[in-house]
Amino acid sequence: MSTSGKFYQPRQPEDSPFFKVLEANFDSFELNFPVLFQPKYGFWRPVIRKSLEKFMKCGDLREGFAIVRCKDCGDEKFVAFSCKQRSCCPSCDKKRSIILGRRLTTEIIQPVAHRQWVFTIPKRLRIFYRMDRRLLGKLSRCAYETMRELFRSETGNDTVLPGMFSSIQTFGDLLNWHCHIH
Repeated sequence: MSTSGKFYQPRQPEDSPFFKVLEANFDSFELNFPVLFQPKYGFWRPVIRKSLEKFMKCGDLREGFAIVRCKDCGDEKFVAFSCKQRSCCPSCDKKRSIILGRRLTTEIIQPVAHRQWVFTIPKRLRIFYRMDRRLLGKLSRCAYETMRELFRSETGNDTVLPGMFSSIQTFGDLLNWHCHIH
């Protein structure tokens, strides 16, 4: 191993306010969720605990690491494994976003005109999506079918088949429940 001091430095997520709040309050929050929040937000989804437990271990060398060696100088670094969680881990979520953006621009999107559309639903219907998350996938399908029908109607051509990739978002600017498709 190199003694030059150029070892991987973990991000130290335990210093973040989010990490500290989770560490101090998550167990109590989960325990009280059925009484305090379930009527408004739906049942407790076990994936929440699994995701946050992975976040709490993200970037911790004690949870696993790889040794990376430079081909040119032979220097080695410890690189801690990441949690690869979307939404709850800011670092991993950002990395996923960058990787997806690069893949879309280099492998998927053709060099033609593109537009971003946002499909949303009336506030009165949002409660159903909060209580049954499987509906979010159907919302994405409905958005595509709506776009396809609009293109066919505007062009007068029933063989038009537009391309679309969508991202489901379940919150608004104020972090309120607002499911929609980008």
